[in-house]
Amino acid sequence: MFVTQTWLRRSVIVLLTLAFGFATIAAAPAQAFPDVIPLPDGFQPEGIASGNGTTFYVGSIPTGAVYRGDLRTGEGDELVHAQIGRSAIGLKYDERTGLLFVAGGPTGFAYIYDGQTGANGAAIQLTTLSSFINDVVITRDAAYFTNSFQPELYRVPLDNNGEPLQPSETIPLSGDYVFTPGAFNANGIAATPDGQTLIIVNSVDGALYKVDPSTGNATLIDLGGEAVPNGDGILLQGQTLYVVQNFFNQIAVVELNSELTAGTIVDTITSSSFGIPTTIARFGDALYAVNSHFDITPTPDTEYEIVRVTR
Repeated sequence: MFVTQTWLRRSVIVLLTLAFGFATIAAAPAQAFPDVIPLPDGFQPEGIASGNGTTFYVGSIPTGAVYRGDLRTGEGDELVHAQIGRSAIGLKYDERTGLLFVAGGPTGFAYIYDGQTGANGAAIQLTTLSSFINDVVITRDAAYFTNSFQPELYRVPLDNNGEPLQPSETIPLSGDYVFTPGAFNANGIAATPDGQTLIIVNSVDGALYKVDPSTGNATLIDLGGEAVPNGDGILLQGQTLYVVQNFFNQIAVVELNSELTAGTIVDTITSSSFGIPTTIARFGDALYAVNSHFDITPTPDTEYEIVRVTR
């Protein structure tokens, strides 16, 4: 076969061009996760939950709306629209069912939504007493809710497929638990992977408790004389407990012993972007904290955001 030198030179140039292009694509850095993710103006957020992949959910205190976004792109939209008489405080997503469990604050209710469509799943009355249903954690067989105004937890049973059952159960807190009437008490809640132990934080005195979910018996976690005042949302990863201290604009890092009866505050995470963070979610090696801006009077134009931090 006869091949000209001109044809060979052109072929070499084309191959080199393609090779350079592929190398450039291969060397291009992955899209960075934004350090600050804006939420809708005037949204008044409090709780955050991780969903499938890089999906996150944030609830609105005064309207009950839920915003769904992407941690990688920072983009999102309202999934659950505002509903009269509803509120959204802490929330958790259950990967088994795709359901989103929401603590209803002063309503005394737990709300459950479809995490994909935003459709109403259930509204479960937890109590008729004065209440602030603050946070929720999901285990294999139940969802547990805290009440900042009453010394009790609430258990919503789940069937073998993770579907919620009614009615809910009231679990009085006992043992070492100290309740201060008229104050903001139990706030964030977490659970061990087997669901046999709960951990709650009391905002008024910064105490942490290990709680038996079957009896409500609470054991004070010994922090060696220290505390986590203004404790809000918490996150348990192995034996490391992250505690958001809202008005302190920091996240305390507590290393717990194997029995979860004692711990040491080993670090505090801060950020110049914090604006009274309330709750956190985790993705990869990063924590995502919701800025509530509780220190300012909210308006329809008040800006809110999620802040990404690493330890």
